[in-house]
This record gives sequence, structure tokens and C-alpha cells, in this order.
Amino acid sequence: MNRLARFAGFGRHEAVPEGDTHHGEVAVERVDPEELREPIIAALRTVHDPEIPINIYDLGLIYTIDIQHNGDVHIDMTLTAPACPVAGMMPVMVKDAVGTVEGVGEVQVDLVWDPPWSPETMSDEAKLQLGML
Repeated sequence: MNRLARFAGFGRHEAVPEGDTHHGEVAVERVDPEELREPIIAALRTVHDPEIPINIYDLGLIYTIDIQHNGDVHIDMTLTAPACPVAGMMPVMVKDAVGTVEGVGEVQVDLVWDPPWSPETMSDEAKLQLGML
């Protein structure tokens, strides 16, 4: 059952005692943001820059991953160059990948240009794969 269905109480078949005035309240599900961090990073590693055969996380294109207690995620990312031909597609690919993680709510991805991306933001694994180490 997805989070919206759980939040709305779909599938809940409990009798409401007579005189119960609190039966319409629904507890909001809270998650530990740090428990979602690694699965989100794993999902980001499935998204690859089509011009460079490295995933966007190890390429250093993800600047921030802000995870709220309700599971909503805000990501700031950049591209290797402002004129990148996939500039319109890449944030959607990131949103779709992160949205598949269990426990994640709404995903917002913002494309930022400050600071500009540079090869120094790449992980050592990415540098090694590209022959830069």
C-alpha cells in the first residue's frame, strides 16, 4: 500500500466506538531521514549522465539531499555544463529514481549553477574509472 493510501486510512476496517470524537484524526507517518539517505543515494547511482559513463552521484552533480521527517525530499543538483543537452531531462530522471525509494514522499529537484561543477567534485571511484587517478 502506498503512503497516500496509508495516510488516508485506506483499507482500515475498524469499528468506531460510539461517542468517539477522535475517529477522523489520522496520525502522520514520520520517518528517520538518515534511514532514507543510503537508499536515496543508491537510487541516484542508477541515473547516469548520457555523455559520461558515470552515475550522477559519483560524478558530483548532486549538491544537497534534504530529507524531511515526512519523507519529502529536496535535491539541489547541477550539470557538467549549462549547455548540457539533457538539462531538461536530468532533473526528471532524478525525481523518478528517488521517487521509487520506499518511504520517500514528494520529491523536488532544483537545478543550480552555483557553485559551478568541476572535476574536483567527483568521487575517487569516478576519477579512477575515467583514468584521472
